[in-house]
Amino acid sequence: MAHHNELGKIGEQLATEFLQKKGYSILARNFFYNKAEIDIIAQKEDDTIVMIEVKTRNSSFFGDPQSFVTAKKIKLLVKAANEYMIVNNLDKEVRFDIIAVLKNKTTQEIEHFENAFYHF
Repeated sequence: MAHHNELGKIGEQLATEFLQKKGYSILARNFFYNKAEIDIIAQKEDDTIVMIEVKTRNSSFFGDPQSFVTAKKIKLLVKAANEYMIVNNLDKEVRFDIIAVLKNKTTQEIEHFENAFYHF
């Protein structure tokens, strides 16, 4: 497995543990629909499902991890989120969050951006 894939999996695991410590229930991980993937689907409040994109980097030299969520990625996330809600027959609010993970040999930082973007 390529190093960036391993780092991504580590970041997703750290993000999952972080969310659980904050009281979130993890409903799904790595939900795929067509070309889209939602890294983590979670719930804390009864009326809201949270779709979470995890971005992991080993350095912020080229920018913060969260800045790598593009408009194209957002569009794919929204499509996948819609499919998840339909397949699971859920009639709840949907929120999109980003968890940015900076992880290397000397650093481990996790930042949670709630309502990181809005679907339309």
